[in-house]
Amino acid sequence: MVTFIIGLAILFVGAALYGKFCERVFGPDDRKTPAYTKQDGIDYVPMRGWKNSLINLLNIAGTGPILGPIQGILFGPIAFITIPIGNIIGGAMHDYFSGMICLRDGGTQMPEMVRRYSNKGVYTVYQIFCSLLLLLVGAVFIYTPGDIAATQVFGFDGKATSVSTWVIYGVIFAYYLIATIFPIDKIIGRVYPIFGAILLFSAIGVFIGLFVKGYPLIELWDGWNGALVSYGDYFNANHFIPIFFITVACGILSGFHSTQTAIISRTMKSERQGRNTFYNMMILEGFIAMVWAAGAMGVYNLGLQAADASLATSTIGVICKDILGNVGGIIALVGVIVLPITSGDTALRSLRLAVSDALHLDQTNVKKRLGLAAIIFALVAVILVFAKSNAEGFNILWRYFAWSNQTLSLFAFLGISVWMFENNRAKYVWMPLIPGAWYAFVTITYIANAKIGFNIPWTGAYVIGVAAAVIYVGVIIWYGKKRAASKKFV
Repeated sequence: MVTFIIGLAILFVGAALYGKFCERVFGPDDRKTPAYTKQDGIDYVPMRGWKNSLINLLNIAGTGPILGPIQGILFGPIAFITIPIGNIIGGAMHDYFSGMICLRDGGTQMPEMVRRYSNKGVYTVYQIFCSLLLLLVGAVFIYTPGDIAATQVFGFDGKATSVSTWVIYGVIFAYYLIATIFPIDKIIGRVYPIFGAILLFSAIGVFIGLFVKGYPLIELWDGWNGALVSYGDYFNANHFIPIFFITVACGILSGFHSTQTAIISRTMKSERQGRNTFYNMMILEGFIAMVWAAGAMGVYNLGLQAADASLATSTIGVICKDILGNVGGIIALVGVIVLPITSGDTALRSLRLAVSDALHLDQTNVKKRLGLAAIIFALVAVILVFAKSNAEGFNILWRYFAWSNQTLSLFAFLGISVWMFENNRAKYVWMPLIPGAWYAFVTITYIANAKIGFNIPWTGAYVIGVAAAVIYVGVIIWYGKKRAASKKFV
């Protein structure tokens, strides 16, 4: 338990220090925000600071900070240290600057941010890549909460041939459609406080239960091969780098988050709320990831659940019910179900906004919003049917989702870096470049080796990954300096 506590101390102390540093580097001021200058009663709507923070937390925290850590903890207690460090200097910094730059630039969405701070070619690639990811997110975040609800809350079999499965999917689908087309303060702004209360009960309940139940956790300095689980062997056999960083994903870094912070940039009353709304909410997601990683290690070490990455979904139910009992466990499971649902709805909302911005489509009329949403939802439905009907469908979907989620962050780090060059902050460009270089290495190495990628042997994959990271950093520095110089003489 000591390593777990040390990890939490790193997370919260580090966040207090580095979050303040990020705020000082950006320099929020008292200018009017887009929520006022572009107020339209639909997407540009001034909302209270606590509500923006809660909405952003629920937007970014899907199944990633739960399923990822449950699988990632199989690598051993190193996860309790890696998650908080990566979250502080990577994920939270990524979310803060993405959200703040979109806020200052008039509430732009991420495709527009990428266009402003790169070129047409990069923008086109990002627009396509981002749209595909958001479609995957929409499908994944109907599938996973639907299956958890079906099998662990209502007791159905969750099979593709069961009517109950598709009824549950349909209910989630209908909610997504409503949340996608209605004004943000009418649906999302009203139901999220309720969802937030359930989420907090789930996370804090499991956290307290870890200590009350005395869950046995492996320490960093102990032998990693316990009586029931051989964490050390798993670590050695499964290439901690890059597999761990693709698996854990959202608890450390998520490119998807930038698409969500951009939505909140249109509802914030003040730039000075950014640190709490963007940076600190990602830190809370890191806390959620730490809690579920510890819970999973506890049930694995007690033999309550087999230590098998493919059983991550069922592990959630074991943790909830063992720690909180049947009633509390059901409430906690509802909290887990809430997470992906509150990310899926805004994923599809941000896709609608991004497509409408790119194609200059008027979205002030309900019928026009519904028309665009109908096309998006039809595509999500096709993906969902494939994933559920094909034996390997969801595994394929999840692997591509996890990899593309991390890869998307490279575009945000590019935009942040160039923004720094153009705004007299070039001496701080190491802030986005360090995590950017790391994830360029991680994502390229992974896809080079993976069966869903190029199936290149590990040695070759690592060489390609290093080369990609070096090229990524070199090109950004060259391009950023070029943009800064051209702007200086305009």
